[in-house]
Amino acid sequence: MKNVRILSLLLVAAVVMTGCSKQKSATTGWNYNDPEWGGFEVSEYNEQITAPGLVFIEGGAFTMGRVSDDSRFQWNNVAHNVTVSSFYIDETEVTNQAYREYVYWMKRAYGEEYPERVRAIYPDTNCWRDKLAWREGFVDYYFQSPIYDQYPVVGVTWEQASKYCIWRTDRVNEKILVDKGIIVLDLTDLRGETAFQTDVYLAGQYRGESKNELDNLDPSAGGEPRQVRREDGILVPHYRLPTEAEWEFAALGMIGNTYDERIVEHKTYPWAGSSVRSANKKYYGQFLANFKRSRGDAMGVAGNLNDGWDYTCPVKWYFPNDYGLYNMAGNVSEWCMDVYRKDQNPVGGEDMDPYRGNVYRAPTYIDEEIAINDTTGSIIYKNVDDDLNRRNYRQADNINYLDGDYASNIYDYQSNQSITEWVAVADEEDMGDAAGEGEDVLGNPDSVTNMMYRRNVDNPRNVTSLLSNKVRVVKGGSWNDRAYWMQAGTRRFYEQDRSTSWIGFRCAMDRLGSNTKQ
Repeated sequence: MKNVRILSLLLVAAVVMTGCSKQKSATTGWNYNDPEWGGFEVSEYNEQITAPGLVFIEGGAFTMGRVSDDSRFQWNNVAHNVTVSSFYIDETEVTNQAYREYVYWMKRAYGEEYPERVRAIYPDTNCWRDKLAWREGFVDYYFQSPIYDQYPVVGVTWEQASKYCIWRTDRVNEKILVDKGIIVLDLTDLRGETAFQTDVYLAGQYRGESKNELDNLDPSAGGEPRQVRREDGILVPHYRLPTEAEWEFAALGMIGNTYDERIVEHKTYPWAGSSVRSANKKYYGQFLANFKRSRGDAMGVAGNLNDGWDYTCPVKWYFPNDYGLYNMAGNVSEWCMDVYRKDQNPVGGEDMDPYRGNVYRAPTYIDEEIAINDTTGSIIYKNVDDDLNRRNYRQADNINYLDGDYASNIYDYQSNQSITEWVAVADEEDMGDAAGEGEDVLGNPDSVTNMMYRRNVDNPRNVTSLLSNKVRVVKGGSWNDRAYWMQAGTRRFYEQDRSTSWIGFRCAMDRLGSNTKQ
């Protein structure tokens, strides 16, 4: 027994000594998190938290686009195989209540000094109006009334939805730092230029009050504490709109439709089967989404309503799909991040996390410090057009890549000169307003788009196409649509600076690290 006790004490001592020992580098043998050995820090955070409102979506390969007949003969969603990395997406569409919280906060931060910033984010409630319909009740009450708190916000442009994502990122990361006692939450005198912004904080330009900052283990810091950095793994990535591929993948919810690395059935809708009615014995025949069955039939007849809703419905009204996402078909269509093109997968297009719309930016520096806008307190960004000595991209704006750029055009629509000859001439002289836009075409992405989509060779200003670099992909059917548009593979576009009563949105977020959740 005595020997057993001695052995137990030795084991406890070994465990204590192991716990007290410094973590060492496998490459140099130096101690981590030790000022005496240089102070290189290794974070204890190695798993991304699930931020508020989000659902984890395990990615994978799938067939994107329609696998059934295209009854409209648009041929803008030809089936093709792609892989989507794991990501996060909102469980529901963003609600009126959530968006009113955003407006309220912005009003407090900017309403007194910069009221135009607040006016710019308000939903357009007049979007409900129709010249031959009575909907004034929605104009006056849909966004404001608590009755509609849990209904999806509409009348929001793509640009407004993108700004909401930025604001949400800042509020979530601010709360993380407040909960950890790193910064002080003082909203008694909230001003936009002093409000917490994630990018500004990480750039070391935060103007708010810090509290218990982290110990700085760098010996040259003289014992001064430091702010949180990306390397600490504490803050979450940016909320954003989902890409078209992510949205479609999430809508199909095929995690419940696979067996032994095989997709058993390519779903048409977010649920199994090809019907819009439930096959469950308990709910047999009930509609699975909010949509318009036919002209003049938006919800059925009195005493026997089919889907039960004339316009929008609460965001959690119908059954979720296998990922736990609500209303990925019907209720409202949703903004995606992508710029729309008819060919969503051009020859040479990416088959891993496809997306069209990249415009690469970097912070602007003044006197070796990141420049901050005095009005908004935000970082001033610029396009990275000076970063051209690369192989993976040659310009900041890549919206037109493989579609509308010079490589994808045969003729200059103004002069009928072959594009090869045109570029050769452009190398020797200034093309000026070669596309009739009054600007240098080689540096004007919108002019290049106009070249691609104009149809009148004799009069290049006579535009007959609705496509431009400012139209975005819209996915999913709405209360105002037939069942055709609820199919996950269908796609439409809408101008990014316009809104309507049938488009809402939900946010997404990158998944860092493992594609499976620990």
